[in-house]
Amino acid sequence: MAEKKFSPMMQQYLDSKKEYPDALLFYRIGDFYEMFFEDAKKASEALDLVLTGKDCGGGERAPMCGIPYHAADSYIARLVSRGYKVAIAEQMEDPKLAKGLVKREVIRVVTPGTLTSESVLDERKNNFLMSIFYDGARFGVSTADISTGEFLCTDCGERGELLDEISRFSPREIVCNHSFMISGMEIEELRERFSLLVTELSDSVYQEENADRLLERHFHATLSGIGLSDRELEKLSAAGALSYIYETQKGSVSHIANIRRYQSSQFMILDSASQRNLELTETLREKKKRGSLLWVLDRTRTAMGARLLRRFLEQPLIDGGEIRRRQDAVEELCSHYIEREELSEYLNTIYDLERLLGRISYQSANPRDLLAFKQSLRLLPDIRQQISGFHSELIREIYEEMDELSDLYKLIDEALVEDPPLSARDGGLIREGYHEEADHYRLARKKGKEWLAELESYEREKTGIKSLRIRYNRIFGYCIEVSNSFKNLVPDYFIRKQTLTGAERYTTDRLEELQNEILGAEEKLNALEYGIFCQLRDRIAENIPRVQKSSREIALLDCMLSLSRVAAERGYVRPNINSEGRIRIREGRHPVVERLLREGMFVSNDTLLDKGEERISIITGPNMAGKSTYMRQVALIVLMASIGSFVPAEEADIAVCDRIFTRVGASDDLASGQSTFMVEMNEVANILRNASADSLLILDEIGRGTSTFDGLSIAWAVVEYLSQVVKAKTLFATHYHELTELEGRLPGVNNYCVAVSKHDEDIIFLRKIIPGGADQSYGIDVAGLAGVPSPVIERAKEISRELSDADILRRTHELPEPSLSSKEKGGEGEKEEREKEREKESPGEAEPRTFPGKEERGEEDGAGAKEALRCLASLDLNRMTPLDAINTLYELREKLSPER
Repeated sequence: MAEKKFSPMMQQYLDSKKEYPDALLFYRIGDFYEMFFEDAKKASEALDLVLTGKDCGGGERAPMCGIPYHAADSYIARLVSRGYKVAIAEQMEDPKLAKGLVKREVIRVVTPGTLTSESVLDERKNNFLMSIFYDGARFGVSTADISTGEFLCTDCGERGELLDEISRFSPREIVCNHSFMISGMEIEELRERFSLLVTELSDSVYQEENADRLLERHFHATLSGIGLSDRELEKLSAAGALSYIYETQKGSVSHIANIRRYQSSQFMILDSASQRNLELTETLREKKKRGSLLWVLDRTRTAMGARLLRRFLEQPLIDGGEIRRRQDAVEELCSHYIEREELSEYLNTIYDLERLLGRISYQSANPRDLLAFKQSLRLLPDIRQQISGFHSELIREIYEEMDELSDLYKLIDEALVEDPPLSARDGGLIREGYHEEADHYRLARKKGKEWLAELESYEREKTGIKSLRIRYNRIFGYCIEVSNSFKNLVPDYFIRKQTLTGAERYTTDRLEELQNEILGAEEKLNALEYGIFCQLRDRIAENIPRVQKSSREIALLDCMLSLSRVAAERGYVRPNINSEGRIRIREGRHPVVERLLREGMFVSNDTLLDKGEERISIITGPNMAGKSTYMRQVALIVLMASIGSFVPAEEADIAVCDRIFTRVGASDDLASGQSTFMVEMNEVANILRNASADSLLILDEIGRGTSTFDGLSIAWAVVEYLSQVVKAKTLFATHYHELTELEGRLPGVNNYCVAVSKHDEDIIFLRKIIPGGADQSYGIDVAGLAGVPSPVIERAKEISRELSDADILRRTHELPEPSLSSKEKGGEGEKEEREKEREKESPGEAEPRTFPGKEERGEEDGAGAKEALRCLASLDLNRMTPLDAINTLYELREKLSPER
């Protein structure tokens, strides 16, 4: 295209496109944003627009599509959600006043991580951009939300830690250096797994001199003052984030006023699988908030508080002291109902100060944004007064740290009218009396006709010309018209402007003054008001750190109010927080399921886990009986306690946990060629490698994705490893009843089951967890409850009985040989081999293995048991007398217990 001759406008478009080759260019022409060539084809397909064409010079016609400029935000959001970047080229001068081609410049580049539009962002959720710098050994990670000004940084040593950070923040976009792109991370898998855009930045961004200069210039401080002088990785990742933000926003980002360093060890780690399985912020299937833990706990009244509460759930605390500080605040608010409700009413009318500040910083805030800002500030003194009498440490800190910002409220109140227009360029937004020159123009606009009438009357009386009139002409403006019959009475100070057929037109110095005031008043007033508004906006921007500080305190107070309101309404209790590794819950309830059911319908359960004899609970019972609900319930109660919330129980003593792992359900990952079982094993591997004695593990149906013997063997070995090596607190649900044999054989392993009541053919799931193992799985009964046809159910029962009988014969090694000739040809050698294989496949008869680093356990001689089973299987019960049966039982007992 460069060799072709294009029209000046199209050449201007192509010059802009060269600067942003990876973005769709929105090119402003009048009231539309137009796209051409390949951009037009992509946009028309993504947005379902009609693709047309435009002559672009040289006889060529360029593909073209466009959108109305006033509806751009929604179209941009749709493109960004599909992974596109959008560069916006705006007209930089009034087309009516421009000489030649209208000047255009790219004023902003919109990407998934740099969205700021209020209409497309979820106000109750952060929109994060993450920057990653990799030096070949460790990762520097910086995370920013440019809509709120939040900026965080840390470092990671391993790939797993980095994935945990990505999972923690769920960024929409990642920017990184070249070393990260070739670090061995599966970039495409990362894009798919977290639904994000990955952009590689130039190496020049990460040159130390450039990074230092950028950070010091932006924060107006030295690296020591910022806290990054000895943190090379965090410094370079932060520089990458800031560089990208400046590149895309093309203007001030003063609301990113500070950067906060943190360590991942400050928070409980929740990997993406655990967040998904526990349904913390959205449901597993429908991806909706309703049905999640956040749905239960979120009674916040501000967008800032909602975002912070979500962060609480994604970053639970492991500092017992900080947890108790939150608990104290929640408890005090629970006991002050009237104050709590009044505070909630105040917060209900506070707008999103953080994102308002973002728009003020970007100079995109309109008059109604400032009005919302003022209305929010008006309530700060009342809120401080309301909490002034509280005594808990956290609320006292909120009281002391909150700035009432009365000076900013007064500034806006004095300057803006009560109901300003949406656009600052439309005029009518500055109060009378605030600015003297604006008042003069406003008066000229209103009083112009009166001034002209007064001048006309004055000149008529002074000159004696009764026909004297002041008239308006589009070419000559205002003038005094005198008919020819009165020309002799025209005074010397009249200046002739135009001669008509029967009259002359004149002007005077006074008339010229009035004309200038009247004709330019509207335009000059609008321009002056816009300038005053911009000054007002800049004055607020100078106080961004103060406003951000108060907005953080408002958000924290909102979270504490939300947790206290839920606790009071749902009957939650304050859990004791211990560091001894003990989890004791009396009458615990699932917070989400309880709310979805009718009041009183949920069956509560007790839980006991510790670092000693109650480390691992093997939970058996039928499907649909409530095992998964119970285990998730325990995890959610522990997590709720870790964010400072009260919990759904009668009493709770909760240990501080470093991580919560869940392995609940799985699905195929066809894109990466992994089966359900492979996905399951990946999750199990991650848990076994990263869990510690302070972790809580929720494991549901390990090994169900493969054959029975393989699955049972894996589940058995996992329990042994958890008991002997990891020693984490574990809830392990299984249908492998053989695992119940581990109670008493492995330290800390205990059996629990779901109570079931069965009468004739009817079964009732009591939803109660009790000590002991389940006697059967009731799988066929559950199939019947699900509506499987009766013939299938009856046949399944027959097959179950046959398989059960065959299993007994198999265990005694007396299973009759199949009659097929192919089997007979195997001979005795093949039979012995099959028997050896069956012995290997029977973990139920194997003793627990001791893993490396532990004492080896001796195996008991099982010969007596095998002999007894062999004898039992060979009995002909139809020919035995009662006496024979008693004698045989006595002999079998002797074989099993020869010491008797």
